[in-house]
Formats: sequence, structure tokens, C-alpha cells
Amino acid sequence: MQVCHGKLAPLRRIKPGDCVVYYSPTPEFGGKTKLQAFTAIGIVKAGTPYQFDMGGGFVPFRRDVGWLPAQAAGILPLLGKLELSAGIKNWGYQFRFGLFEISEHDLRLVAAAMCAGMPERYDAGDVTCSIR
Repeated sequence: MQVCHGKLAPLRRIKPGDCVVYYSPTPEFGGKTKLQAFTAIGIVKAGTPYQFDMGGGFVPFRRDVGWLPAQAAGILPLLGKLELSAGIKNWGYQFRFGLFEISEHDLRLVAAAMCAGMPERYDAGDVTCSIR
């Protein structure tokens, strides 16, 4: 995974076994067409952030994730149910910060909408995630 344009600090805040969900406002970076969907979900694997050379002098930081089979799920039908958007008219603002924590309630709701079927325990290679 890569977040916040490849910055190291946000990746240091997450730990092996943490669940991550990607939200995509557009189908492609910098695009104008709206997507507004959760597009990936997985469990952070053991290890630390590392740099990856993408060419052209861009060497962002990344972490390894065990991605779950899932399908994209639009956020609009979920807004009235998500704690992260409860009572917030401008719900998209917090997504601009790139990486933030969501509640277990929201994680399970998003996983269900993505047909990801978050298990009680998930083995992501060398890390087992227990969801309480």
C-alpha cells in the first residue's frame, strides 16, 4: 500500500494486523470523473515501510498488505449508516487527510458492502488479524 503521495510518517502509524480500506474519489488519480467508492480492503502484513522506485526519481514508501477479494462499493448509500459521516454534511473533507482511523462498526459495514466478508480471524501470510 502507498498513502499520502508516498510519505513515510503515515505508514509508521499503522501496524501489522491493522485492517485498511481504500477510498477512491475518482477512477484515476487527478481525474474529474466521480467514483466515490471503497475500492480495496486488506490486512497489513508483518514488516516495516520500505521504498519502491517508480521511475522518474519518484521513490515513495510502501507497506505490504494481504488484500481480500472484494468489489468496489459506493459510499453514497452508506453515508446514513457510517459513524464517520454521522451528522457531517461535508463528509468528504476528512478523506483529504489521506489516512485516518475508522470504527470497527464502519469497517464491518464497508466490508459487507464490498462483499469482502471480514472474518473473525484473517491470516494475511505471517500476520493473523483478530477482529473484536
